[in-house]
Amino acid sequence: MTDAWEAAVEAQIRGAVQRGEFDDLPGMGKPIPGRGAPYDESWWIKSFLEREALPSDLLLPTPLQLRRRVEQVPDEVRDLPTEQSVRDFVAQLNAQIVAWLRNPEGPRVAVRPVNADEVVRQWRTGRARRELPTPATEPVTATAPARRPRRAWWLPWRRRG
Repeated sequence: MTDAWEAAVEAQIRGAVQRGEFDDLPGMGKPIPGRGAPYDESWWIKSFLEREALPSDLLLPTPLQLRRRVEQVPDEVRDLPTEQSVRDFVAQLNAQIVAWLRNPEGPRVAVRPVNADEVVRQWRTGRARRELPTPATEPVTATAPARRPRRAWWLPWRRRG
């Protein structure tokens, strides 16, 4: 039975080669990727993430993903247009954190909700810095800074008499 099966498979392969179905395959004439490298058990996960252009953060457990998102909050809210959008973003992140705190999965990692008022304050200061008009550059003249007169170190301890 196995001989008949192998003969049928070989016949299909021979027919495909004669029809030219194996000509111009992608990667033809190129070395096999990873050949000669040490074996990696998670090679298929890494190749999938690379092929689909996905971030490697997806492999982290939920608490570590949340901690990373908390660390990236200032960068993520920097370009938001309004204070309300910043508060909405923080509220959504806090909802995810609270959901995890109610039913924790994975390693025990300290994750706390983000203070929306603090994020808005940082957003305002960053926005104010970007909106400050830059003064026209004037030629800098070399002037010596004004010096304060030096006090002797022994003056406070001397006796008055």
